[in-house]
Amino acid sequence: MSKYVVWFKDLEKDSLPVAGGKGTNLGIMYKLGFPVPNGFCVTAQAYQEYLDRTGLKERMKELLTGLDKEDTDHLQQIAAQIQELIVSVPIPEDLAEEIRDNYELLGADQHKASEIVQAKDVFVAVRSSATAEDLPEASFAGQQATYLNIRGKQNVVGAVLACWASLFTARAIYYREKNKFDHMKVLISAVVQKMVNAEKSGIMFTINPATDNPQELVIEAIYGLGELIVGGEVNPDMYLVDKQKKEIKKIEVRKKPLGLFRNERGENERQDIPPEEQSRQVLSDAEIKELARLGRKLEDHYGKPQDVEWAVEQGQLFLVQTRAVTTFKPNVCTSGTEVCEEEGKILLRGETASGGVAAGMVKIVGVISELAKVQKGDILVTKMTTPDMVPAMLRAGAIITDEGGLTCHAAIVAREMGTPCLVGTEHATEMLKDGQMVTVHASRGIVYAGKVEISQEKRPTILTPSHPDHDALVTATEIKVILDLPDLAEHTAATGADGVGLVRLEIMIANGGIHPTEYVRNGKEQDYIRLLKDGIRKIARAFSGKPVWVRCSDMRSDEYRSLRGGDKEPRETDPMIGWHGIRRLLDEPAILRAEFQAVRDLHYEGLKNVGVMLPFVIRVDELCQAKEMMREIGLEPVKAIEFGVMIETPASCWIIEDLCKEGISFVSFGTNDLTQLTLGIDRNNQKIASLFDEMHPAVLGEIAKVIKVCKKYCVKTSVCGQAGSRPVMAEFLVHQGVDSISANVDAVDEIRRVVARVEKRLMLDAERKKS
Repeated sequence: MSKYVVWFKDLEKDSLPVAGGKGTNLGIMYKLGFPVPNGFCVTAQAYQEYLDRTGLKERMKELLTGLDKEDTDHLQQIAAQIQELIVSVPIPEDLAEEIRDNYELLGADQHKASEIVQAKDVFVAVRSSATAEDLPEASFAGQQATYLNIRGKQNVVGAVLACWASLFTARAIYYREKNKFDHMKVLISAVVQKMVNAEKSGIMFTINPATDNPQELVIEAIYGLGELIVGGEVNPDMYLVDKQKKEIKKIEVRKKPLGLFRNERGENERQDIPPEEQSRQVLSDAEIKELARLGRKLEDHYGKPQDVEWAVEQGQLFLVQTRAVTTFKPNVCTSGTEVCEEEGKILLRGETASGGVAAGMVKIVGVISELAKVQKGDILVTKMTTPDMVPAMLRAGAIITDEGGLTCHAAIVAREMGTPCLVGTEHATEMLKDGQMVTVHASRGIVYAGKVEISQEKRPTILTPSHPDHDALVTATEIKVILDLPDLAEHTAATGADGVGLVRLEIMIANGGIHPTEYVRNGKEQDYIRLLKDGIRKIARAFSGKPVWVRCSDMRSDEYRSLRGGDKEPRETDPMIGWHGIRRLLDEPAILRAEFQAVRDLHYEGLKNVGVMLPFVIRVDELCQAKEMMREIGLEPVKAIEFGVMIETPASCWIIEDLCKEGISFVSFGTNDLTQLTLGIDRNNQKIASLFDEMHPAVLGEIAKVIKVCKKYCVKTSVCGQAGSRPVMAEFLVHQGVDSISANVDAVDEIRRVVARVEKRLMLDAERKKS
């Protein structure tokens, strides 16, 4: 066996240091008899030999010495210089000859080829497969390059060299610098594999990634090469398969106006799909079932759910990559270590706001005074939760509401707590009875009668950045979390999030049991300040060195009546657009001053990562008054403390330039309110919940406008609404150039991967334009 080239048939499960994760998985599948196009790996040792013999290593070290990774322009310059350096120095002739010889052998191997061509002219894909001692290849996922439809032995050598150069993109350098990896110890293998001239292709998950249902398999399919799925340019068909029954449960056919195909010149070309085929099902039922069969076999072999890339050429199905779905978390009962099976009498259904399973006694809460009857592990059932119900929600094993959609209060808080929650059931308070035993299978949107038969399953571990299965993807766009519950700060920080994009004070206030106005009426502002400091301090310490943005209180008059002093709140016809946010805080300045003082005191304690933002801004004067108050208590806004505004109203979008001129550190989009006010839709009204859409062109237009203006004034932009947890919104935001996205704790990993993928595509597009 050659030291520099290893064929798939010779790779073993311990070949990671030689072929990287991608190459090793392809070798395993090939040897097991899966329909994998043949190929070989130019080993990591070949790359090491290239560096040693050409003397490039020392020159690269010189360029990287003293690099400031946070200086983006300089980082890009160094990356470009190193890549140009590598591609300008040829691979030593004996190594290049070995690559050429093996390429010709690959062309001569036609027993599995789907296209008869001259041996020397076989089309191949050349993919990077990074590796390093004791580091899984997943740690470098998405950072290196792939070259498709490469033809001719000299072009293959050039593509291998380009793969090696891609180890030094700006993003890859930043990742290694941030994680203190030695650049010279990170090696790279180049996978050379016969190219599938795909008529259709896609992705298969051997679990349902939306619900973590291990009994369902999801296939996405488009015409042509799969890059347009990865890039989000085409909405794929979706097929849902029951793995046990081996039946197709659901088919969603979407319009696919274009595809990426190999043209007559051997180049990748976007081509229009004929109108009569655009809305046609891509895969036949037989192809869906065969693909699902292969997916089940792969999962059985690896012992964990798989993310598989596949393609079809001339009716023959090929698998071109597989990797573990590292974010799979079995649905567990919050009251123990048991997972409920889907068996039992169905009582009602609702919309999944937060997945998971819990069994317990029903406790129906009709009025706030009944909250005390909810004990630990009980199933809280109510018409709609309010913020002053949070203490009881923390005790509940699961939450069920009659009303509300995915952005209602119950949904937001339940997701943060990790508590199973169903919303919009319409009749839960009527159909369920106090003391009744039920099992809530929130991931399926179902409530079962009684405690259904259960099987033991081990609780999943938190995938911290140091966990071997964690996708340590580095993105230029910061991925933050939304966090309201200080007791969950350590757990949330373990996700490796880049900070906290939204801390809502209302949950801390509700847990304190006293309305802010009551503190002021009784001259006990110091008690209020102490309450806030205790809560914010826990979060700031857990996220030491990372920004924590605290939103000043946004107390609506109908939501906190059960708090002491809340009975004195005014009665408003429409509290959602009433006396709350910055307009109320300026009318009751003692409350705003107390909140500013709490943050100031934390700064004096050394917790200078805490910033503040103003809610529901509609006028520049509101910002001016708040900044003056901050100065009065001893902190200069923007200079001494990060000081921002929420973009929750159309008015704030239209005056954004004036807000920037007045001086702010950042803006943060509250997409729930912004969508509600732009579209004129009550987000808590289940009857029109389907019309609530953050991706409406009007909402997207507002967001795009604000980001563009903020960039002009060097004001950071962020998103902290629930839309930040939606992959489709994350893609849009990255395209617009948003600086950070705040997601729910359970969505951080997924959003980070989506952002990494989009950023990679944008970088590749930029490099293509340059060339």
